[in-house]
Amino acid sequence: MPENALDNPVQFLKGIGPKRAQLLSRLGIATLGDLLHHLPRAWENRRPTPFEQGPEDGSFPGAVTGPVVVRGRVMKAGEIRAGMHLLLFIATLKPHDSPEYIEALWFKRRSRTYDVFAGIKKDMVPGADVWIVGRAEPGLLRSRKIRVEEYYLFSDPKASLHVDRITPLYPLTEGLTQRRMREAMAGALNAGASQLREVLPLSLLQKRRLLALPQALPAAHFPRSDPELEEARRRLAYEELLLLELAWTFKRRQTKALLKAYGYEIKRTLLTPLKARLGFEFTPAQKRVINEIFEDMRGPNPMTRLLQGDVGSGKTVVALAALLLAVENGYQGAFMAPTEILAEQHLWTFNQFLKGLPVRMELLSSRIAAKERKQALERVRSGEADIVIGTHALLEGDVLFKNLRLAVIDEQHRFGVRQRTTLRRKGPPLDLLLMTATPIPRTLSLALYGDLDVSTIDEMPPGRRYPSTNHVQEQEAFEAARREAAAGRQVYIVYPIIEESAKLDLKAAMLEYERIKTRVFPEFKVALVHGRMPPKKKVGAMEEFAKGRCNVLVATPVIEVGVDVPNATVMIVQNADRFGLASLHQLRGRIGRGAAESRCFLIADPSTPQARHRIATLCETTDGFRISEEDLKLRGPGEILGVEQHGDISLKTADLLRDCDLLAGAREDAEELLSKDPKLLAEENLPLNRKLYRRYEKNLRTIDLA
Repeated sequence: MPENALDNPVQFLKGIGPKRAQLLSRLGIATLGDLLHHLPRAWENRRPTPFEQGPEDGSFPGAVTGPVVVRGRVMKAGEIRAGMHLLLFIATLKPHDSPEYIEALWFKRRSRTYDVFAGIKKDMVPGADVWIVGRAEPGLLRSRKIRVEEYYLFSDPKASLHVDRITPLYPLTEGLTQRRMREAMAGALNAGASQLREVLPLSLLQKRRLLALPQALPAAHFPRSDPELEEARRRLAYEELLLLELAWTFKRRQTKALLKAYGYEIKRTLLTPLKARLGFEFTPAQKRVINEIFEDMRGPNPMTRLLQGDVGSGKTVVALAALLLAVENGYQGAFMAPTEILAEQHLWTFNQFLKGLPVRMELLSSRIAAKERKQALERVRSGEADIVIGTHALLEGDVLFKNLRLAVIDEQHRFGVRQRTTLRRKGPPLDLLLMTATPIPRTLSLALYGDLDVSTIDEMPPGRRYPSTNHVQEQEAFEAARREAAAGRQVYIVYPIIEESAKLDLKAAMLEYERIKTRVFPEFKVALVHGRMPPKKKVGAMEEFAKGRCNVLVATPVIEVGVDVPNATVMIVQNADRFGLASLHQLRGRIGRGAAESRCFLIADPSTPQARHRIATLCETTDGFRISEEDLKLRGPGEILGVEQHGDISLKTADLLRDCDLLAGAREDAEELLSKDPKLLAEENLPLNRKLYRRYEKNLRTIDLA
């Protein structure tokens, strides 16, 4: 057996065994140490509930609404039929803190082979002293009935793990219950808590006034009070954030250590003609950001910069200026977009800006025919193509550049660290410019984009008018759209899906297109665009709309980014409750690009509090920073150092929005640690070194290769 008990296989822990160990392995738990570090996802207030008050919200971080918790004596119990296939077991309880009786209810489907209430009947006998945990729905509360979720005999010594306390709720897998997990965790703490060793240097614990790990971990699992839980949570959150910031700092320093064997000179052979063709002046913010990018590109180290700006702030033309600096120095530039249609839209936009200039562009996507693709690859390989626009197809092994020096990644949150690294390998150490239309506060950017220098376009072009946004009925939106179309302006109508779905009650773009064209706006020209259309048809439909040859464009979210039609003044979003906040804000950004007043209409019947909150937020504000924060609260900011940068964040305890102070402190401490001990090899830092590489092993390998 291993010397340290924490390395013992979890199956040898009392009450686990091989079968449960196999279930735990699905959660990444193989050893006793793994189990101890499997932290609760939330906590419930399971202190006894005065029944008349109903459940209360926990007042501590991570808590969820507490259930009704009652201790009482069983007076009588029995089973009745509640339907053809449904049985009901009722136990009448006399609570210890109330003169009124309570009925505890269990509902189960009938079985012909066994007694579904056998275990409950054995425990719920008259005179038994029991804890009941459940929910009292509003209709049942008046009649003092509880739908039972869990129950425990008062005489059970393990009952104190589950009730009369702040109770942990764990991430589970099928076959495991919260009861079994809590009891396994209590056994793990008894067996291994004394073996826990501190990871953080003593100097940091003292500086940040943090609990030591042997105190923090047990308190996070089974806290004795609300303050103790918060103290434990902050200690574990700080460790997570410190590891994250150390990983980013390693990455940032490695990038800065690389040297470029090439340079740039601002020749203005393309940049000056571009400015002349734009028809508008750069805003002060755009000029500042272009200077930051050019300074990076002309520096000795590869640029790794994030360009963030709200929808319509003019990021694309800034990226184009950077690409032209590369081209006028005889180099190639690559522009990577997350979808086919976005790549096609950027090609179209660049063509509009660069008409008449000697810049050769190439599109690479998976939908190009084999013969065309072969010819395109040859033009890229020979250097004939100056700017190559594409999707993930740019990452494929047969895409070879002659002299690629700058890569731009649009909507970078849809790509991960590994994709960045693959693109960087397409040439010598490349300059890398990442773009996002989801601006976030600086403190958050430390975590989400920790290895990047950040440039923010924080003002809109002159004359850019924010559209008003209203949650309305369909008829009101259509009437407003008809008035605008009759006045010579244009309308978007966006649907969340292409074809009708039997599973989802959503309006489908293709079906609705026929209705819009023939019954709603028969007097106007209506076009359709969606992601499954052949590229030429999609681009053709958008060109028709952009040139004002059709009045109404029915679309799926493929038009979310990149379409710039100043004459479009109305955006109607159908089933708006099915879109994320960031997507709705992006869609709304397609209008308000001209001088006329613009209006966005949200058609929705939101059925959840989150959906209602999204709709209300969009109607209240046009501030991209606030919308981004609300979106992060609702959806989570994505797996930070993962292969993909979307989905649930890999932080288990830290909350990036609440823990801004911890994050800033962790950033400061990471810099200080690595300035004194660049590889964390000092004795007091070795535990942190080992934890860092265990946590981010795959990603640190990626970092080393970048």
